[in-house]
Amino acid sequence: MLRGLWRLTWLEIKIFMREPLGVIGTIGIPIVIYLGFARLLGPRAQTAASQVPRALSVDLPILSAMLIAASAVLSLIAIIAIYREGGILRRLRATPLRPFTILTAHVTVKLLFTAVTLVAMLIAGRRYFPIPPGVPLVSFTIALLFSTLSILSLGFLVASVVPTARFAQPLGTLILYPMLGLSGLFVPVNAMPPLLRALARVLPLTYAVSLLRGVWRGEGWMAHLSDVAILIVMFLIVMAASTRVFRWE
Repeated sequence: MLRGLWRLTWLEIKIFMREPLGVIGTIGIPIVIYLGFARLLGPRAQTAASQVPRALSVDLPILSAMLIAASAVLSLIAIIAIYREGGILRRLRATPLRPFTILTAHVTVKLLFTAVTLVAMLIAGRRYFPIPPGVPLVSFTIALLFSTLSILSLGFLVASVVPTARFAQPLGTLILYPMLGLSGLFVPVNAMPPLLRALARVLPLTYAVSLLRGVWRGEGWMAHLSDVAILIVMFLIVMAASTRVFRWE
C-alpha cells in the first residue's frame, strides 16, 4: 500500500509540475499577493494602522496562508473533476490500488505544495515583512497543513457533485471566497450582523483563521483546542457526506 501511495504521489507531483497555470495559481498567486501588499504598505505592513485594513497589515501572513489553503482546495476540485470527466478515475479504480490510496495521494500532493508555498512566501517576503521574533514557524506550518487538510474535505464534496470539469473551479471559487470573507479576517465575527455571525460559526475557515492567527501570535495549541476540535468534527462530517455522493465516473 505504501509503495503504491508513494508511486502515485510522485506521479501526481510530476503531472502537476507540467501544468504551468496550475503551478502559478497554486504557488505563484499567494506569493505575489503577499509580496505586493507587504511592499506597497512598507513599514505599515506590520502595524495595526487605522488607515490600513488589519487583514492587509498585521494579519497579512494569515490572509496569505488562507489563500494558499484555498488554492490547494481549488486545485483539488479541478483535478478530481478533470480526472472523472476524462475517465482517469475509473481507470485508477480498476487498478490494484485502493480508493483510499488514490485519494490520499491527491491530498498528500496538495499538502506538500502548501508547505512549499508557505516557505517560499516567507523567504521571498522577508525584506518587506520581516517575521517578528517569537513567531513559531514550525507550529504555524503545522497549523496551516492541519487547516488545509480540514478544508480539503470541502474540495472533495464540491468535486463529488460538480457536473463537469469546466464548472469545477468557478463553483469552488464561488463557495470558498465568500467563506473567506466571513472568516473573521476582514471583519471580526462578533461585529457581524446576527445572521452573518451565525453563518460564520458553521464555516471551517472561521476556525482555521482563529487557529492560524493564534499560533502566529505565539499562543499555544492548548489555547485553541476548541478550534482544532471543531475543524476535526467538520472534517469528519463533510468527508462522510462526500463518501456518499462521490462519483468515480
